[in-house]
Amino acid sequence: MSLPEPLSRLIEQLQKLPGIGAKGAQRLAFHVLKNPREDAERLCDAIRDVKEQVTYCSICNNITAADPCSYCAGSSRDARIICVVEEPQNVMVVEKTREFRGMYHVLMGALSPLHGVGPDDLKIKGLLNRVGAGGVDEVILATSPTVEGEATALYLARLLKPLGVRVSRI
Repeated sequence: MSLPEPLSRLIEQLQKLPGIGAKGAQRLAFHVLKNPREDAERLCDAIRDVKEQVTYCSICNNITAADPCSYCAGSSRDARIICVVEEPQNVMVVEKTREFRGMYHVLMGALSPLHGVGPDDLKIKGLLNRVGAGGVDEVILATSPTVEGEATALYLARLLKPLGVRVSRI
């Protein structure tokens, strides 16, 4: 069965999303097709809005609609402690615990030589600048327990130790 070109194009674009294979993309495309036009327009608006209105914090690299983000702008956070995570979604995971009251720094990935991700590809310089400016007592390395996450934590620990801060690992 030959599909109309717009439907084929939608399936092709949906397949580019992480975790969506050919069958899942086809299911989603047919779902969009059978539902009211208003639902599709709201989906389009939501996608457009996220690309136009959501950015990265200039201090910690977390996602935000206002720069700096609410964590960096808020006075209720403990600026002496920085929790380093790989991706913005990791901030949400830590926040769900309701235990951490410090600041964050998002690396935007982990070291992965096999995938061509080196230190210059991560947001390490900003972390070093924040710690080097003073006022930070501890950096908690909350990278993933994968080979890449462990390598990133070791690399950061070596860079941070000479700056006189306590470096700990979750």
